[in-house]
Amino acid sequence: MTIDPVSDEAPLGEVIPDCPHCGKPQPLCICDSVEPIKSRIQLLILQHPQEQDRALGTARLTAQHFKDAVVKVGLSWPSLSKALGRPVHDPSRWAVLYLGSARAAELLQGREIVAIDRKGEAEPHQDPILRDIEGVILLDGTWSQAKALWWRNAWMLKCQRVILDPAAPSRYGKLRKEPRRDGLSTLEAAALLLSRLQKRPDIEATLLAAFDRMLARFREVQAELPELAPKPKKRDWRRKKRG
Repeated sequence: MTIDPVSDEAPLGEVIPDCPHCGKPQPLCICDSVEPIKSRIQLLILQHPQEQDRALGTARLTAQHFKDAVVKVGLSWPSLSKALGRPVHDPSRWAVLYLGSARAAELLQGREIVAIDRKGEAEPHQDPILRDIEGVILLDGTWSQAKALWWRNAWMLKCQRVILDPAAPSRYGKLRKEPRRDGLSTLEAAALLLSRLQKRPDIEATLLAAFDRMLARFREVQAELPELAPKPKKRDWRRKKRG
């Protein structure tokens, strides 16, 4: 795709409209290529209201692939049913991607998804637990914002905690640095969880293809309209260490 340069005749400070579906500035939008996916497992994405990374964020793009996916922006909700907008009779059959210190690779080798208990230890019956999952909750925002969502919604304690051990790091690469190697974008986490839980590799392939298109579009726009797709800030390693 070629990005049309901003016209010299355009009024100074002209606002480029956002896509009403994905929320990105129009030059970054790839909604016209979104491929619908059927999934028996439902998807709920809770987004922190201060998540401002519209250019590289993936929450709404992820949800667009699924007919019944829900994205809610806020800090807290009274219950899973209220957040989802429909009754949930058994929250324990909903998995929430947990943000604690437990590492999947240290608990169970060879598993990309590990169900854990409240003590951060691996559940003894992994396969039956994961087989019965009927919904997935993802927390969208920076690491600290996602933690805030976790602590402000006590009803998540009723849900099944899961952690991930992805085979590869996030495809963001240098565009956006994750705080941990197992840190993934919302889209990548959804791709891993929904595909593995349903034994549907096509789900992962479709979502990751969309993610790759989004990143490619971002890089194109970065060259033409850097104000819409700014380069990531570099860490200043020259700062003196505190004594």
